Amino acid sequence: MSDACGCGHDEPLPRGDDDGGPGTLWQVTEIRAAALAGVLLLVGLILGWTAGPHGVESALYVAALVVAGYTFVPSTLARLARGRIGVGTLMTIAAVGAVVLGQLEEAAMLAFLFAISEGLEEYSVTRTRRGLRALLTLAPSTATVVRGGRELTVDPDELRLGDVMVVRPGERLATDGVLRSGRTALDNSAITGESVPVEAGPGDEVFAGAVNGTGALEVTVTALARDNSLARIVRIVEAEQSRRGEAQRMADTVARPLVPGILVAATLIAVVGGLLGDPQVWIERALVVLVAASPCALAISVPVTVYAAVGAASRFGVLIKGGAALEALGRIRGIALDKTGTLTRNRPAVTEIATGGGASRAEVLAVAAALEARSGHPLARAVLDEAGGDVTAADDVDAVAGTGLTGRLAGAEVRLGRPGWIDPGPLAAVVERMQQAGATAVLIERDGVVLGAIAVRDDLRPEAAEVVEELRRDGYRVAMLTGDNERAARALAAEAGIDDVHAALLPEDKARIVTRLRHERPTAMVGDGVNDAPALATADLGIAMGAMGTDVAIETADVALMGEDLRHLPQALRHARRSRRIMLQNIGFSLALIVVLIPLALFGVLGLAAVVLVHEVAEILVIANGVRAGRTRHLTLVRDRRD
Repeated sequence: MSDACGCGHDEPLPRGDDDGGPGTLWQVTEIRAAALAGVLLLVGLILGWTAGPHGVESALYVAALVVAGYTFVPSTLARLARGRIGVGTLMTIAAVGAVVLGQLEEAAMLAFLFAISEGLEEYSVTRTRRGLRALLTLAPSTATVVRGGRELTVDPDELRLGDVMVVRPGERLATDGVLRSGRTALDNSAITGESVPVEAGPGDEVFAGAVNGTGALEVTVTALARDNSLARIVRIVEAEQSRRGEAQRMADTVARPLVPGILVAATLIAVVGGLLGDPQVWIERALVVLVAASPCALAISVPVTVYAAVGAASRFGVLIKGGAALEALGRIRGIALDKTGTLTRNRPAVTEIATGGGASRAEVLAVAAALEARSGHPLARAVLDEAGGDVTAADDVDAVAGTGLTGRLAGAEVRLGRPGWIDPGPLAAVVERMQQAGATAVLIERDGVVLGAIAVRDDLRPEAAEVVEELRRDGYRVAMLTGDNERAARALAAEAGIDDVHAALLPEDKARIVTRLRHERPTAMVGDGVNDAPALATADLGIAMGAMGTDVAIETADVALMGEDLRHLPQALRHARRSRRIMLQNIGFSLALIVVLIPLALFGVLGLAAVVLVHEVAEILVIANGVRAGRTRHLTLVRDRRD
């Protein structure tokens, strides 16, 4: 909650599998206290209507006031001792003033309604926070581990790095690891939002919370339970929740000075009105104005929405790092897409090898593989897979950013890189044909002589064209940024339906292009979170693709698509736009309410109980509207059967 509200609880939620908050509405202390106070208040009202004993009636009102007031008066006094004032301060002053004026019924009614409001607020925020922390419950409560040649059942917190877990069909993984033996189809839907199981075999990374399919698995533990992918996601988002977006800052900017301003205004109304008229009437009206102008609905309007929206996004495989990121995502009107690993499947394969300089196909491939063995570039895997078997790595390999590799092999200077950095010479026509076919062409050179060219193509994701069309239909301007050559880039962009293509870019070039796009419209950069780090940082919003288990991707970007299906992107954008609209609706409604209630209170149209009732109903409406941001339809994703 905002400090301006000055209500609710200051204590942070405890860490762990459970946030320690109420599971049901009745478990909220404020709600139970309000229920008891309501009974006392009702009996007192009945006695008043039936001309019962006045002393008993007053005692019931005092009892109701004490029970309900206990939910907010002690915390208000504690805040005052720390120099903090808020809505609780206004309500306490109003209740005390009503008692001084002999209006015990009004004071008890105010405390009763405010206790209900406090309880509903506490319950709604706890529930929306729990939506995110529920990710931790995806990991099982026990794990089977092999120790001393025996299978033991242990608590996941007792797992150690290097342990071998046994995961039977239908069981969930207790933590992250590498598949040691066995083959299966893993259901990651609860984590990534993708309904189609992912095939996994020896050497593949697997993550906490995934459900094993039909095969018995042995998994080598690579992360402790407290540090696995699910725990990291929750920690990162909870840490980022403190980042406040524009809407939250606007609400706080209005609410924070409003509380002391209300106190000053109410004092002036009481003093000036008392001098010019009946002091009791104007003191009463000052108290009503005090309550009418309270900004609690305004203060909670954004946090409730943010928690609900972020929690809902995590359930369909999108990690949004706090309110600022959610609002920025909702304002985006331009999308810059990296090619490799974002628009494409990130499974490049060699499609052609051309030779020159008297070299054989095997020789060209051997030199290329020797250099790529020291490379982390996505295309390296394609070359190494094509070479197969044992590869003799080159010595003194050095990567020249955005262009290629240099090194030494069997005493010769060797290079591998893109055309332009290496002159294709007699292979120029072959290279051009490769590029026109949409492939990336790399040249291999030894001691200044071009040995050959290798064509590598990374096909588009099967959903890429559909997603681009959907983004354009929703009004987004879509651009593609890539370090690939112009011809290959345009061939793939045409398949995807993208007209704005920027090719042959170095990492710093991508950042420069993103800066230019930002001047035209708010722009998000979608990339892998590693090679695209400069562009992700430069954009109004960085979105990492396929970030499950990737620390760099999650930490670099503001938003991370945990799965590998690009269709989560338009879903996340629609979700953020809707959530931002809800935030603005709540702020507008809260401000309008204050503007309407103040004159009604000032001129005596509404009394204290009526104003409190209107305010608390308004808070309920704001909370209910904010919780709507947590309602979203799960996206059913169907992968291409060729996967």
